[in-house]
Amino acid sequence: MIQHYFDRTAVEAWARLTSTAPVSGIRATVRAGRETMRNHLLSYLPDDLSGRRVLDAGCGTGAMAVEMARRGAEVVAVDLSPTLIQLARDRTPTDLGGGSIEFRAGDMLSPQLGTFDHVVSMDALIHYQSRDVVRVLEGLGQRTRRSVVFTFAPQSLFLAGMMMAGKLFPRGDRSPAIYPVRERALRRMIERDAAMRHWQVGRTDKVSRGFYISQALELTRR
Repeated sequence: MIQHYFDRTAVEAWARLTSTAPVSGIRATVRAGRETMRNHLLSYLPDDLSGRRVLDAGCGTGAMAVEMARRGAEVVAVDLSPTLIQLARDRTPTDLGGGSIEFRAGDMLSPQLGTFDHVVSMDALIHYQSRDVVRVLEGLGQRTRRSVVFTFAPQSLFLAGMMMAGKLFPRGDRSPAIYPVRERALRRMIERDAAMRHWQVGRTDKVSRGFYISQALELTRR
């Protein structure tokens, strides 16, 4: 369902949201929230990424990938949606400084992607239940040398209300399910997971802008 939604149902709306085109007041809060969150995640990475390989897992239209490449990174940007990947390619500026971007449509957990110094995943894991979030982190962690930074949907009454309101829309117009996660529970699951024993939880930031609610979490190698 996630691929179908971003590849067909919502591709036009998503393209507009991630551009500079005028949008509704509600979508403007989402756009502003996403920009703030992107800046938080970028702040968790070194200013100079020269010589480092970075995975943008769930890259969407490529805004994060471009910023990391401008810091000198060799970026592999992956998304399930071939349509969004093509849009990302079309939007990528020709001058990326010393960095580069390789866009791929596919699975962020594919071993064919190789190994990385850092992994960034913004608003992709919000569509996974907590146990599956940890499973994905296990897979990414096995191929990452330095840090994994990602976002999840923090559990709150407001987010629960928005999700209930979303169920009133016709099924074909609904976005993929978002699964709120308690931060404390997620931290505990990561800390108790044997496969994550070489990782520790670092910084976190929460962004709440209108209809955009998301929380960043940093994992670093011990």
